[in-house]
Amino acid sequence: MAEDQQKSNGAQALGAGSFYGAIGARQERCGAIFTDVCHTTPRKLPEHSHELAFFGLLVAGSYGERYRHQETQFRPFTIMFRPAGIPHQDEIGPHGVKFFEIELRPSWSQRLDECSATLDRAHEDCVGGEVLWLGMKLYREMRAGTPDELSVESLLNELLGSVAQMPVERVQELPAWLDRIVDKIAEEYTERLTLEDLSREAGVHPVHLSRVFRRWKSQGIGEYVHRLRIRAACEQMLRPDAPIADIGLATGFADQSHFTRSFRRLTGMSPTQFRGMVAPAARSSVSRSPGAAGYLPNMG
Repeated sequence: MAEDQQKSNGAQALGAGSFYGAIGARQERCGAIFTDVCHTTPRKLPEHSHELAFFGLLVAGSYGERYRHQETQFRPFTIMFRPAGIPHQDEIGPHGVKFFEIELRPSWSQRLDECSATLDRAHEDCVGGEVLWLGMKLYREMRAGTPDELSVESLLNELLGSVAQMPVERVQELPAWLDRIVDKIAEEYTERLTLEDLSREAGVHPVHLSRVFRRWKSQGIGEYVHRLRIRAACEQMLRPDAPIADIGLATGFADQSHFTRSFRRLTGMSPTQFRGMVAPAARSSVSRSPGAAGYLPNMG
């Protein structure tokens, strides 16, 4: 276990490449440190901070975090970004976790300074948005025999751009109906949603709905729904006994061909390849759970 013993503002400060838990593999490329971290048992970690800004991609298990007076629960195939030096406290779920961590050397902050962008705001992606899939592509790339330097650097640029370029505050300008639409999609994304249904719920014209949704969510409604479906399918594929065709149907796809095409377009691989990649992580950290997805907290 790599645990730095420095202190920062009363919280333990972990140096570059250091995390609580068992380190499975670590590589450094393109100014970033990529680390596999595994916990096999539940545990509440001491309050701590990190020397470097980092992304944490949760591959298996469940995980809770208290960060700046907020508590967040993470399920498999969600990702977070945390700036450097901010104290937080974490709790490992009852069946352990598997993380893929991406730490950023200061050179990345310097690059972003050149375009007046910063990495000083936290971010979470729990619904299968762009940040998650860029992180998954990096996860796949780093598992290649010899990662392609250009691919890794390009993906890191995209990943950081997605976080650094997000507006600081959108809430005050959001239309009142948008939250209702997002909630409706979250509840019904496996069903046959239509633009007419959503526009009736919003009380606006379908064209206006489409334009406003893309403006504030940075993606179209169809893409947003597909990402929710694919993320849900990823989680279901942690169950080794679930047929891939059944998973596609259960998450709202018309047939296996449609599911495979959508999955490959979003993740860059087939469902079978994806399951082969994540199966070892699922077995190592959540094999004792009643369902292979492990303990899933109430996401509200």
